[in-house]
Amino acid sequence: MALITLLDIHHAYGGAPILSGVNLSINQGERLCLIGRNGEGKSTLLKIIDGQLTPDKGERRGIKTLKLAALDQSVPKMSGTVLDAIMQGAGPAYEALSRYNALVDQCGEGDMAACDAMSEMQHELDDTDAWSIEREALSLIDVMGLIKDQDVSALSGGRVRRVLLARALITKPDVLLLDEPTNHLDIDSIEWLENYLLSARLTILFVSHDRSFVDRIATRIVELDRGVLSSYPGNYQAYLVRKQEELEIEERTNALFDKKLAQEEVWIRQGIKARRTRNEGRVRDLKKLRAERSERRSRQGEVNLNIQGAEQSGKLVLSVKNVTVKAGTQVMVNDFSTKVMRGDKIGVIGPNGIGKTTLIKALLEQSNPGIDVTGSIRVGTGVEIAFFDQLRDNLDLEATILQNVAAGSDTVEVGGKSKHIYSYLQDFLFSPDRARTPVKALSGGEKNRVLLAKQLLTKANLLVLDEPTNDLDMSTLELLEEAMVSFDGTVILISHDRAFLDAVVTQTWVFDGEDHITEYVGGYEDYLRQRPDPSVDADAASASTKTPAKAETKSEAAETQPAKARVKLSYKQQKQLEDLPKQIEALETEQQQLTDHLAQGDIYASDPEGAGKMAERLSAIESELLELLEAWDELESLSN
Repeated sequence: MALITLLDIHHAYGGAPILSGVNLSINQGERLCLIGRNGEGKSTLLKIIDGQLTPDKGERRGIKTLKLAALDQSVPKMSGTVLDAIMQGAGPAYEALSRYNALVDQCGEGDMAACDAMSEMQHELDDTDAWSIEREALSLIDVMGLIKDQDVSALSGGRVRRVLLARALITKPDVLLLDEPTNHLDIDSIEWLENYLLSARLTILFVSHDRSFVDRIATRIVELDRGVLSSYPGNYQAYLVRKQEELEIEERTNALFDKKLAQEEVWIRQGIKARRTRNEGRVRDLKKLRAERSERRSRQGEVNLNIQGAEQSGKLVLSVKNVTVKAGTQVMVNDFSTKVMRGDKIGVIGPNGIGKTTLIKALLEQSNPGIDVTGSIRVGTGVEIAFFDQLRDNLDLEATILQNVAAGSDTVEVGGKSKHIYSYLQDFLFSPDRARTPVKALSGGEKNRVLLAKQLLTKANLLVLDEPTNDLDMSTLELLEEAMVSFDGTVILISHDRAFLDAVVTQTWVFDGEDHITEYVGGYEDYLRQRPDPSVDADAASASTKTPAKAETKSEAAETQPAKARVKLSYKQQKQLEDLPKQIEALETEQQQLTDHLAQGDIYASDPEGAGKMAERLSAIESELLELLEAWDELESLSN
């Protein structure tokens, strides 16, 4: 059943239409992810669906009893208890209940007018179902692992997001709208949110750049591209396959169209030889082709990311020995030692507020007011650092894009060559007009692109990126990934984006929540495979509490068992063991020679019989090598 339907929606803000004939049905139980480039109109579409904005043309339909709730990507400043903050989401019902409770207090103090008003409010409380609000709020608090009397102002960002989600859900909405719900959440909070949304059986329309989140949650992808909305059943990976096929078809179609238009333009310039009906028709067709071409909206260009590599640093980038980081009396990191080598790409993972940014600033000997650092930190020779700050502190919000990036200069140096600032900013999708816009007027994604444009002008061989993926659209994210992977310097990356970590990093530093950092090889999925299993730890702890006497008895029994006797190889076996490496090497050489011969495609035409024999010999070599390796392993195990 369709809960909301959009029919032929058009909307514009003075220029080209941002929405052009959009149609959409949101069916009960669906989890739709709305994706699109920054500035394509996703927020506008959400406002139309939410009823906050009336489109220029088209119709929005919904069931008569439709209840919508929205969770915005920004986190407002809040105070009061968790229970009150959640109940406020009930709106008029909460206000009525608050007035009633105040009257109860006044009536208890002998105010008869308040007692009369209480009776008059009964109908209002019944109509708004206010009596069930507190019961529903307490149920949500229990589900979300919150504490009802805790002050919201004391909660972490992730916990506040849970409060906001509970406040949106208290009215039991038919459709829940989520705008970048994972922004600024740590990985544990993101995974909690995923599990909650999967189990809650809600109808959801959400906007997100977190590809792992989208892959797990979405049942359908809807993409807003050049004013048109397209639907793709399935998750993000299924969308990528379908979208690539569509773009290839579009490219071929446009190429054929442009070829035909060019041919007709040549024909018209040659002059019409005879005023015949078919020629006049051809002229009319040409006019239609011109009009169609002028109305075509080209796909927005890709961001062009070029990292300014500095001179190569020394092999050792950072040496850390027994470093402890304290904020006042709180120990954030205790006795951490590591070495960062040139070319390492390190991901830093941990809950919000645990000290990831503080640690990195301490290791790079940057200003950290109120932070005490002990231990040995040595930065290697020739290390030049570029720091990408998640808070965008490096941007002057009152200044224009142009002033932030170029600082009054007409040119910038890119890859050792001078480039005009307007040309450089167009690489980051800022037109000359847009380049003169104050940064404070930009969206979050655009601000991040400005910061990228500014930071990537800094020559560096060590890039430090603190949550660089926030607010970036998926296309720009993938380009940033490619730039990080191909960068031949060193990267330290603080991120909660699991897909980004898996694509970029070669090792991870994981905060375990108890001032300790553990290093793992690979990205986030690799860390999940390598981390200790809590159930195994529990079993080990349980085993350690068993009676010591029994443990000693087992130990003594083990000691009394005779050691496994070492087998002495016969002369024949010893000779065979010595000859095996030579035999294996000879077979591998023959294998390589045959492979090189067969790689020359013409051998199959010039000597098909010989090629067949070579292929058979290659297959036989595989079997012989396997037998020799097994024999080698067996003989070595006997001799050890």
